[in-house]
Order: sequence, then structure tokens, then C-alpha cells
Amino acid sequence: MQTRALGNSDLNITPIGFGAWAIGGDWQFGWGAQDDAQSIAAIHRALERGVNWIDTAPVYGLGHSEEIVARALQEWNGARPYVFTKCGMLWNDKGEISYSLHADSIRLECEASLRRLRADVLDLYQVHWTADDLNETIEGWTTLAALQKEGKVRWIGLSNASVEEMQKLQSIAHITSLQPPYSLIRRDVEAAQLPWCRREKVGVIVYSPMASGLLTGAMTRERIASLPKNDWRNRNDQFQEPKLSEHLKTVERLRTVGARHGRTPGETAIAWALHNPAVTGAIVGARNAKQVDGIVGAMDFRLTPGEVAAVEGK
Repeated sequence: MQTRALGNSDLNITPIGFGAWAIGGDWQFGWGAQDDAQSIAAIHRALERGVNWIDTAPVYGLGHSEEIVARALQEWNGARPYVFTKCGMLWNDKGEISYSLHADSIRLECEASLRRLRADVLDLYQVHWTADDLNETIEGWTTLAALQKEGKVRWIGLSNASVEEMQKLQSIAHITSLQPPYSLIRRDVEAAQLPWCRREKVGVIVYSPMASGLLTGAMTRERIASLPKNDWRNRNDQFQEPKLSEHLKTVERLRTVGARHGRTPGETAIAWALHNPAVTGAIVGARNAKQVDGIVGAMDFRLTPGEVAAVEGK
């Protein structure tokens, strides 16, 4: 499987990584209840199909996602994939979410992630969300740089950061990667972040290339209406009118282009995200092995310029 170097690191990653958000199960921003055995089977299937990295975070399932990733890797007999995780989102005994990028908090988070993941070192450690206070973000980034020097983490990156923040932090320690949302229905990073990262040789691993399931081809009005009440997508305006009708039209364009190659709409949506030269890889979640088989083919699927224009509706 062809791999790509991630920014300034020695990490050579496959075009797709396994996203472990949904396998966290039921929490404030979760997708509802999740069967752990199915989660482990999904991870194993992704690794069997050649995926060589997993992206998770402590807050996904309030620690549960990291624990399931560790269980899956304990039971995996092949080469160990890279494991990427994050810091900055905390929770209390009631499951209420808060944020902190203060040094002492990040150090506690790092140790907790190492324990849950049963790892000696984290391959990529990312700031999950930058703080409203730039000074707090700088404190957090300085702490990540220190953890890197101490050997707790190999490489450090950012998620959901602006160009202005990256410019400031780059002067403190080199940014290995940025993790922004990017899909056919969420393209705002094309204006600033993606060009900046390409110019500065910062890797980019995009999340939600299938827009949290909207662009898979399996998300119908009926399915949306039947989503569990604790699925965060019920509260997202992208899954409601008037936006929903436009998104379903996009799905039909993806379906038409993908069908020419025997590909699913979801694979075509991922291939579209990967066609941007600034993008190193895409994070793609799955809740069972069958879902993995429906998306992993995007790793070697390349769209022509004409097909890119077609799915964009031009």
C-alpha cells in the first residue's frame, strides 16, 4: 500500500486512517450505544485491509475509545499501527465536558492516555481544540514540545487551529500536522489552512470526509428520523432541512461518479478529499467490519479533474 510522509515526521501513513470517535459509544458527542466486539472487529478489518494508523482521543467515550483501541491491538497479531491521540478536552464524574491546555492538565492527560492505550510512547499527540486565550494555547503547545523532548510523544500536531494560531505556535516548535474538518459540504479550510500547511510542509489529516455519514449513500431521511435520541447528529443542522436536501443531491452526484468505477458514494467522497494536494490522509470511522469494506477502497481511488468537477456540481 502506498504511504505518504506526514509533515516533518518519520511517519509514513496510508491515505486512510481508522477514526475511533464512534467506537467510544454513548457520551455527549457520541453516536449512541456501540458494541465493543464490533468495534474491535472493525479495527482488525481496517488493519487487514492495509490501514496503518488509528486516530482517537481521550474524550471519545470518556476514555473508552482509547481502551478499545488498546484491546484491539492486544488481540492483533500483525504489525502495530501508529496510534494518534489528543489532549485538551476533559470530563467530570457527570460526563460534563470542559477544556484546558494548561501544562499540569496536559501532563496528566498524557499519562492517562499512555495507560489506557497500554503504550510507552504516543506516535502523534495533538491539541484537540485551541483555547480562546492564545496564551493558554501557547502554554499547551510548549508543554507538548516538552513531552516530545522527554520521549513521551514522538510528534506533535494541532486539530481545529487557525492560520494565525499556527504561525505563532510554529515559532515555538514545529507543527507536524493539522487535523481539520474537510468534506464536500465543509470546505472553508481551502481558503487559508490548507494552502498554509502545504507551503510550510505541515501534514494534514482531515476528519469527517464523509460528513459524519451524510455522504456515505446510506443516510436517508428515514434513517435520520430513526437515529437514536442520544446520537449527536440529531442536533446538527446539516442533517435537517433546508441543508439536508442539498446534501442528498451531492450524494447522488457521488453515486453517479463512483458507479463508473464500482465505488460507493462514501469512497468517492473520501477520494475527493484526498485529491487536494495539501491533504496527506483522511480519518474515516467505522462501527463494524462491513462498514470498513465499504470505504477502505478509497485508498487507491483517484478522481480525474472532470470527476472532481462533476461531484462538485460544476
